[in-house]
Amino acid sequence: MRKRLLAAALVMMMVLAVLAACASKDEKAETKDTTEVKNVEETKEDAPVESAKVILNEVAHSIFYAPMYVAIEEGYFEEEGIELELVTGFGADKTMTAVISGSADIGFMGSEASIYTYNEGANDYVVNFAQLTQRAGNFLVAREEMPDFTWEDIKGKNVLGGRKGGMPEMVFEYILKENGIDPAQDVNIDQSIDFGSTAAAFAEEKGDFTVEFEPGATSLEKEGKGYVVASLGTDSGYVPYTAFSAKQSYIKDNPEVIQGFTNALQKGMDYVQTHTPEEISAIIAPQFKETDQDTITAIVTRYYDQDTWKENLIFEEESFDLLQDILEGAGELAKRAPYQELVTTEFAEKAAK
Repeated sequence: MRKRLLAAALVMMMVLAVLAACASKDEKAETKDTTEVKNVEETKEDAPVESAKVILNEVAHSIFYAPMYVAIEEGYFEEEGIELELVTGFGADKTMTAVISGSADIGFMGSEASIYTYNEGANDYVVNFAQLTQRAGNFLVAREEMPDFTWEDIKGKNVLGGRKGGMPEMVFEYILKENGIDPAQDVNIDQSIDFGSTAAAFAEEKGDFTVEFEPGATSLEKEGKGYVVASLGTDSGYVPYTAFSAKQSYIKDNPEVIQGFTNALQKGMDYVQTHTPEEISAIIAPQFKETDQDTITAIVTRYYDQDTWKENLIFEEESFDLLQDILEGAGELAKRAPYQELVTTEFAEKAAK
């Protein structure tokens, strides 16, 4: 009897040992599986974000847009996982065409182009998501120094102006009207010369005044061929001169790209707000290899002093309304466009936080 009980006990102990071994094996396997899952998750988190290729078409390549070039040179776009290809369109019409056709993902131009496109009935129209400049970037250049210049001095004179319907010309005419001057009757504005050729024409004694972007204005001064007597950016007030935009479909399909792009731009905006013109010019110098460092610094200083760049990229409704006032005043706007349709502040607001 005792032997049978002892044998039964031994059998029971062996069964329990087997069960314990199996449980231990299952526990180890479960731990191994959990560890493997955790390791995979950690690997995913540690893996670099796959970069997104973005083609940006800019209306012109100008020191006026310094914050964007700071973002490029400082690697802010790469930090946001964006591989940026910069293309110069040489005109808002060409930049808009590139965006609408899909040869560019994002356009950088005067936001009046988005209003024109919308009013023409485009289905997949472009939406502005970030405003860069808040002042006009051109200057009135005279043949002689005029320290006491007033806009009355321009009456009866010949002025080399800009393309009809373009922001430079419209802002110029807006200022004239604000000063009681009729652009059609009181001034002879020559709009026949190509945008990039007015400085050269002025240097060859054509016109009494010329409206110039940089580096044209500073170059004329350095050559002794002209003198800046007024800033259109200062005299026109805060105007949403340039903005970044993309088609509705692109924004809808690539919100993370638009956000990363805007974040990078905001870093560039932060840089110019917290650094000197000398520091800014040193950063963007590789973008303007044909221009000497002193000239770049002089131009940056001129834009810096007139408060050209916003602290953030938020395109506000008040600015959009002012833009349409200017377009209407120039006779270029058949009907006003809705702010809610053509502007989104979602990405700029997040980037500013």
